[in-house]
Amino acid sequence: MYEREDSAVLDALIYADMTTGPAGQSFDFDRRIDEILDQYEVGSEVHTAIIKVRPYLGAAVERMLARFG
Repeated sequence: MYEREDSAVLDALIYADMTTGPAGQSFDFDRRIDEILDQYEVGSEVHTAIIKVRPYLGAAVERMLARFG
């Protein structure tokens, strides 16, 4: 197991990834998650990982939105 970093920098990186589509377009968090899940077959490593970490990713996005005010 590894220790997960909790920082504003990590939140910013997650926010950037989870609010930007594959062609650079702006997505909201749920749309981005849906777009990722649609790309990968149910049961694949990526699909499974995204489902597992969705709450953590969503919390990071919410923390960034709170920082933006």
